[in-house]
Amino acid sequence: MVGRLATLVVSGVLVVLLAIVGWYLPVPYVRESPGPTYNTLGRVDDKPIVSISGHRTYPADGHLNMTTVSVIGGPDNQPSLGQALTGWVDPRVAVVPEELYYPRGTTRQQVEQESAEQFQSSQDDGTVAALRQVGIPVTPHVIVQTVQKGKPAEGRLHAGDRVTAIDGVRTPDQQAIQEEMATRKPGDTVRFTVTRQGKQVTVAVPTVGAPDDGKRAIVGILLGIDYSYPVKVDISLQNVGGPSAGLMFSLAIVDLLTPGPLTGGRFVAGTGTMDPNGTVGAIGGIAQKMIAAHDKGASVFLTPAGNCAEAMRSRPPGLRLVKVGTLKGAVTALDALRTGTGGVPSCPR
Repeated sequence: MVGRLATLVVSGVLVVLLAIVGWYLPVPYVRESPGPTYNTLGRVDDKPIVSISGHRTYPADGHLNMTTVSVIGGPDNQPSLGQALTGWVDPRVAVVPEELYYPRGTTRQQVEQESAEQFQSSQDDGTVAALRQVGIPVTPHVIVQTVQKGKPAEGRLHAGDRVTAIDGVRTPDQQAIQEEMATRKPGDTVRFTVTRQGKQVTVAVPTVGAPDDGKRAIVGILLGIDYSYPVKVDISLQNVGGPSAGLMFSLAIVDLLTPGPLTGGRFVAGTGTMDPNGTVGAIGGIAQKMIAAHDKGASVFLTPAGNCAEAMRSRPPGLRLVKVGTLKGAVTALDALRTGTGGVPSCPR
């Protein structure tokens, strides 16, 4: 009897010890929770988040808050099993697989670099969309986005070069460049006319066969689009990443460039990617972003159409969800809210 009791006691102690060890055991998950929100019409560290020069601006009040998600986790900072379990039962927290943020083979530095680049792109694309929305002319330019290592263009062409002609033939867009290159053969030399640091230069680059088709001539560059416009827009916000602030940046720029406050003094928050043509895209972490907005006092939340179904399942009480698919639609919805006339699209149940 004594031996049996001792066995039970030892077994119980072992179970408790295993539970304690297991509670602190790192697991490959990431915790998402509500992050900071920033009024894109306001200031941070005594600097306006959005400032514009070269064009008349107008006073703007109210809030157009961008929202963020705080993320805890990663290959070198995995949450414990206990943190994951408590997150699963906390309605303010989402626990998701680590690979959603850190795909296999990537480092934290690589992920953070990509996030910073996405945030910069959200500012650039949001600015272009906003200027187009208010009628300020925007001129697109084809640029060298990437030069591939080991290819003929390396050391001859550089990222950021604006390509204006090939062998003297004007190339106003990517299609024109592709059509010109399609007439070349591997071994030909192509003269690229580019604008580099404000100066026009011509660079001769030999061609080689493409890896997937040896008869197709390439020089080893990837093309992108850059824009110029007669307005300077500065966005000053540090330690934020990802692409989801594009919509709110665009709205702040529109508000500053047009008379009358866009919000009518309301506390509006929202999220959504923005492309240069004014299309709003879906984002991740919508539940945590709505909670962050609600906690700050928002009464209206601009919700990408692609997030509506998910948002309705976790909408905080009292937060009105306005469905947006384009920048123009978002401006129209805010006009309707402010004036009390016109329809305001809502997320369906």
